[in-house]
Amino acid sequence: MCGRYFRHGVSWSDYQAWLNLVPPDETDPPEATYNAAPGSYQPILRRAHAGHVELAPALWGLVPSWWKKPLSEKSFSSFSAKSETAAQKPVFRGAYRHHRCLIPVSGYYDWTGRPGARTPFAIGLRNRRHFCLAGLYDVALIEGSELHSFAVLTTEANDAVAGIGPRMPVILRQSDFARWLDPFEDRVGDLLAPFGSEEMDIRPAHPDVGNVRNDHSGLIQEQ
Repeated sequence: MCGRYFRHGVSWSDYQAWLNLVPPDETDPPEATYNAAPGSYQPILRRAHAGHVELAPALWGLVPSWWKKPLSEKSFSSFSAKSETAAQKPVFRGAYRHHRCLIPVSGYYDWTGRPGARTPFAIGLRNRRHFCLAGLYDVALIEGSELHSFAVLTTEANDAVAGIGPRMPVILRQSDFARWLDPFEDRVGDLLAPFGSEEMDIRPAHPDVGNVRNDHSGLIQEQ
């Protein structure tokens, strides 16, 4: 599962090296975060006009376009979606067809162990400071205002992380970014496989990551 992640600072030049991104005028890139949690606003990368890619803030926890009630009445969890069933689920199927996005991260957290004594791990990629997860986004009109929101797609865990949990986020290679974002490309199922085990970097994280109010770089290292 992916219910928390972290992201080192990413410069506009980093984003432009990934994609055909047009940086916003006179705007600083998003700050680093070391404890991104559902319910927070995080940057996503999505297809814009004329084939360009734009970076935009969105709420982590997808709200489908057909949802018209106040957010306080939303009772279903939608921060992640199983890649095997997202195309059929009413909450995610519209976004899967038309609104795929990238989520820039430096790694994610997962926990293992019995309740009350769970050990957190920081999971990233070797020799990779930044990479992107496959995501879905949607735009809903809530009480007269547009709400942009997103979900992380998950897949079966690879051998490296299976001992921590049965699921992992879908990690995309840079060569597949454009294809994933293309709204006219409907054959993307092959991109949703577990990432290669040999490229994973796994280390114990600081127990303080369990509290969403803690947000500092020390969380990704065991103390």
